[in-house]
Amino acid sequence: MKLYSWNVNGIRAAEKKGFVDWLQATKPDILGVQETKARPEQLSKELLEPEGYHTYWAIAEKKGYSGVGLYSRTEPNDVQIGLGIEKFDAEGRTIIAEYDDFIFVNTYVPSASKGADFVPFKLEYCQALVDRCNSCRAEGKGVIICGDINISHKEIDLARPDSNHKTTGFMPEERAFLDKWFVDEGYVDSFRHFYPDKEEVYSWWSMRSGARPRNVGWRLDYFIISPNMLDSLESASIHSETMGSDHCPVSITLK
Repeated sequence: MKLYSWNVNGIRAAEKKGFVDWLQATKPDILGVQETKARPEQLSKELLEPEGYHTYWAIAEKKGYSGVGLYSRTEPNDVQIGLGIEKFDAEGRTIIAEYDDFIFVNTYVPSASKGADFVPFKLEYCQALVDRCNSCRAEGKGVIICGDINISHKEIDLARPDSNHKTTGFMPEERAFLDKWFVDEGYVDSFRHFYPDKEEVYSWWSMRSGARPRNVGWRLDYFIISPNMLDSLESASIHSETMGSDHCPVSITLK
């Protein structure tokens, strides 16, 4: 079972760059997309109803902003749009889909790119997300979280850590939250589970200064699983060769 996640940085723009062809060639069983920046009525039939897929959308009240989507070959048993918290759901950041064997959570964490003043809102959203995942775990369900987390966890996860300790996405309080998520809460960073020491593997590159050809990037996109899903995890990958966005897709395969 192949599960993919991709921040497409505008799904209509990604469509022009071959997104639908990529979808049909790759054929993920489940795909979470982030930063769709569009309402469903603005999307083509090829994006809304691709052959073999059910689709679901969380949209932001602000036009051209945020938004996440879910493509699923199997119709989920239940789909929840949002966390049930208005200030977060108004930004279209979360889709929660229930399957027979697990809960799939697609998320676009706030970037706080406007500055450090926005980090508390970002971390408040992260905590609400973890609380929701924990409620699923308390019911004995496996949880898979995918998406653009907008935090690089360790120095190995970005090309230039020394100059970015005060940059949002790598600030101490953001990294400490991932410590809490992975260590205290026991969730598993799927890529680092298989490749704890692998360097120079990133999922986002600035569109300025030719960062991607030089591989000056950050690992911001994750598949995070609850510990009771670990026995089902077969592999994890970052597909840096795939173009079409300033992010690349990431994936896991389940047994």
